[in-house]
Amino acid sequence: MDVPELFEDLMSRVQEHVHEVSAGLSPADLLVVPEAGSNPIGWLLWHLTRVQDAHMAELVEREQVWMEDGWAARFGVEADPSDVGFGHTPEQVARVRPESVSAVTGYYDAVAERTRAFVATLTPEALDRVVDRSWDPPVTLGVRLVSVLDDDIQHAGQAAYVRGLLERRSER
Repeated sequence: MDVPELFEDLMSRVQEHVHEVSAGLSPADLLVVPEAGSNPIGWLLWHLTRVQDAHMAELVEREQVWMEDGWAARFGVEADPSDVGFGHTPEQVARVRPESVSAVTGYYDAVAERTRAFVATLTPEALDRVVDRSWDPPVTLGVRLVSVLDDDIQHAGQAAYVRGLLERRSER
């Protein structure tokens, strides 16, 4: 397996998680907060996509898909490229209101397409390129990609857990 194949496989798993977790949910389901202070499925999937989008835009030196394609309107928030959800208060979390599952999956799919095009060009040597010198040690491209995809997987898992809670509630 070469570098692009490895990252493609990992990315396809994240995309599968996003689609599986959100399949069949209503817009209201995307907003359910299972317990005060926790995050709903819609926010978790939005956040993981925003993080990937912001990092990929920086790596490919383009505007974020969020900005280029006008996704903010479909989530009920302003088109702020710096807002990826880090440090959101419960009130800020509640403002992220995806209009539908197709908004969530469509935005992720658009970001995944850009990411796939980028990782298809990767070589082992490219992964050693320093992309962020503000950390000690400096962050390489390989470390950045692994960090982004690890964050995605964690949040997709959280969304799956919340979905399980919703399904249990509806069974009662």
